[in-house]
Order: sequence, then structure tokens, then C-alpha cells
Amino acid sequence: MPKSYRRWIYEILEEENHANGWPNRVNLALMLLVVLNVVAVIMETVQWLYSAYGPIFEAFNVFSIGIFTIEYILRIWSCIEDPIYRAPQGNRLRFAITPLAMVDLIAVLPFYLPFVIADLRFVRAMRLFRLFRILKLAHYSRALQTFDDVLRLKKEELGLMLFTIIVLLITSAGLMYEAEHDAQPEAFASIPDAMWWGIVTLATVGYGDIYPITPWGRLIGSVVVILGIGLFALPAGLLAMGFVQVQAQRKEAEHSPGLVCPYCGRQIEGRSRDPEEDGRILEWRMR
Repeated sequence: MPKSYRRWIYEILEEENHANGWPNRVNLALMLLVVLNVVAVIMETVQWLYSAYGPIFEAFNVFSIGIFTIEYILRIWSCIEDPIYRAPQGNRLRFAITPLAMVDLIAVLPFYLPFVIADLRFVRAMRLFRLFRILKLAHYSRALQTFDDVLRLKKEELGLMLFTIIVLLITSAGLMYEAEHDAQPEAFASIPDAMWWGIVTLATVGYGDIYPITPWGRLIGSVVVILGIGLFALPAGLLAMGFVQVQAQRKEAEHSPGLVCPYCGRQIEGRSRDPEEDGRILEWRMR
């Protein structure tokens, strides 16, 4: 039975296991277009280059927006070929709010917004949002997709670390405000002002523009520095562990025979990198 156009588009844009053919060519072309867009945005900030080649930059931007818009529409249209986003379990809206789909939308949305925004200064600033197109490279590079896999795998632990950092930042800024406000009313005028000191101290950057001078302030600062060194080391360890686990899962998936139907014992082709996703696909195919 011949494939439908929607299935053909889906395989070109979303399938990963293609060493050659149209999917590989399309992905390479889109990756090159993304890189050229980022280079163009950077070069546009060089005044003499933009003065000499401004129309070329603008034409290339319009061309790129057209390609990226068509790509986004085709991804939304063909996503229901994936069992996860096929009704009744899912739909196109569910695909549209995934991280990579949101990146695709952000890559083209700033181009269309100036038509409904009157503030020209804001329009000029929105040109810089084109730099977010570099995030689209995660669609076409398996190496960059690893970052997404690691973040998904360790999202709960990273969320806990982020919450802990926020609590420590607010606490340290409040204590430092109480200790230094009378001695340095300009540097520690409020707790939000003290948060700048807390950020650079917890991150162990130590710019030195704001620092405690009272005994209590120096004691608090010493404790915060020590805590910051240990606290910021934890996310690095979690990410390193996540990379190891993701690579191990990929190797296991490559050597695994795939899903096996528990009723008929037949092998089901295709295995995802997410065990929960495997279960959903197996459930859908057994219906």
C-alpha cells in the first residue's frame, strides 16, 4: 500500500534512523539554513556590512522565514502520524506545546509580530530574537537532541536544585540586607538589590562591585560562598550522570530486538528512547 503524503512528510521531518535519502538531505539543508541565519544576524550588527548589503540580508531573512514557516506548518500537519499524537490519546495541540515545536514557533513569530506592534524600537529589538533559530539545530542533530534527553531524564532533580538555589538566594539576600543596609545604604538599598550580590556570590563569580564590610555581613558572605560552591556542583554532577544514562539507553536500544507483543510473541519494529513511550506505542498497536 503506497504511503500517504502526510506519512511521507512525517518521515522526512521527524524520523531519525536514515543514513541517506531525502530525510538526511532535508535535515542537512535546514541545519545549514539555521547556521546561515545566525551568521546573518551577527553580521547585520556590523554597520558597514548592513549599509552595503542590507537588501540582501532582508531578502535572505524573508526567504528563511518562508522556509521555516512551511516547515512548522508541515510538522503540525503531519505530527498525528506519530501514535503518541494521534487521537484519541493526543492531538496536534499536544505536539504544538512540546519544547521543540515551541522553538520552531519562536523562530518565525518575531517576523510576523511587527505587523501588529506600533513601537518601532521594540520591532528593532525583536530582530535579535532571530538568534533563537540556532535552537532549531536540535531538530537535526542527534548530538544536540542528547541535551533534550538529559534534561527530560533529570528534570525532577534539576527542578529541586533550582528551587533550593532560589530559596538560598532569597534567604542570603535577606540576611545580607539586614546586616549591611545601615553600613551601605546605597549598595544594599533593598532585598532585590542584595540579590545581585547573592547571585554573583552563589555562582562564585565575585565581581567585587558589592561586598560586605561589617563583621556579620562577612560571616554571612563566607557561609554563602561555601554553600554556593557545593550547590552549583550538584547540577553539574546530575547532568554528567544523565549523559551517561542516556548513552547507555541508546546503546541498549540499538542492540535490543525491539518491542515484543506479549500475546502473539511477534516482534514490533521500532523502539523509542522512553520506556513510557514504548508502553503507549505497544498499547496503541495492540488495539
